[in-house]
Amino acid sequence: YFKGPELLVDLQDYDYSLDMWSLGCMFAGMIFRKEPFFYGHDNHDQLVKIAKVLGTDELNAYLNKYRIELDPQLDGLVGRHSRKPWSKFINADNQHLVSPEAVDFLDKLLRYDHQERLTAREAMQHPYFYQVRAAESSRIRTQ
Repeated sequence: YFKGPELLVDLQDYDYSLDMWSLGCMFAGMIFRKEPFFYGHDNHDQLVKIAKVLGTDELNAYLNKYRIELDPQLDGLVGRHSRKPWSKFINADNQHLVSPEAVDFLDKLLRYDHQERLTAREAMQHPYFYQVRAAESSRIRTQ
């Protein structure tokens, strides 16, 4: 449920950014209270679930950039989907967990292109964590 697109389309060279995708999947599950967020039954279905959220235009741009061709059967399964705004996943049960900073953080993690995802260092500096850093600074000053 946490496999990144690079694994699902057989991109051969992948790196730590794969972990940032997995973090994004877990984070989406937490803030939207939908665990797992991408619930695929196998690798092909997993890519379909991702494409239904992130859209196929973005998927095709990613595939073209890295000169990857999908198996025709998989391409047929993926179909064509427009990107869904994150607001579509907000409801009465989870709205207290979602903030503009949380959505921005999520959006910068769940990117098809691994080179566009936040690095771990960038993630730690994201505004979503400002309150945590402020509380930690305050705690250190009072010791």
